[in-house]
Amino acid sequence: MYAYSDSSMMPSVMRTFAFSLAIAFIGTMAGVFVPPALFLPLIIIELAMLIGVFFLRKKKAISYAFLYAFTFISGMTMYPVIAHYIAVSGANVVINALGATTVVFTGLAIYATKTKRDLSFLGGMLMAALLALIAVGIFNWIWPLSSTGMMAYSFIGILVFSGYVLFDFNRMKHYGVSPEEVPLMALNLYLDFINLFLYILRFFGILSSND
Repeated sequence: MYAYSDSSMMPSVMRTFAFSLAIAFIGTMAGVFVPPALFLPLIIIELAMLIGVFFLRKKKAISYAFLYAFTFISGMTMYPVIAHYIAVSGANVVINALGATTVVFTGLAIYATKTKRDLSFLGGMLMAALLALIAVGIFNWIWPLSSTGMMAYSFIGILVFSGYVLFDFNRMKHYGVSPEEVPLMALNLYLDFINLFLYILRFFGILSSND
């Protein structure tokens, strides 16, 4: 059980999460000025930080400085993806994807914090599904999927990260958050939101290209 058995720290988590999104947005804007050759090193740094978080989870704490540095780098590495979809599908696709992500994320968050059900049983299934997504993503680099395959892959990604939104908000409600865990929980929500956005963006991008 966590140090706080209620959800009294949830407003702090949400403020930190919102600030993380703002920093990521600034990072994306800064991405305009990043030379193309630097994006791969930035992605490697981002992945190394994520792997570090995975091993630090057991200690249930990361620093605010780590969180904000990660979200800024994450924002910069998103710039080429967003620029690609704006160039290929138009800015409306990106705006619509962001709007849809916000609606889905908010709706799931409200449900997860209002329901009396403990959704912690989702944890194992979501981790298995996430590993499968990663495996298919690697496979796609080597043998690209068809348009239909990518649409199915994107839809499954949307379902998986929707599940993580439910899981993380429900866990905060039922098990609480200690002050030390606030940056880690904010990072979880940030990753849920950004990955949900990227899968919805890919899904919308495929739909617009098929029109």
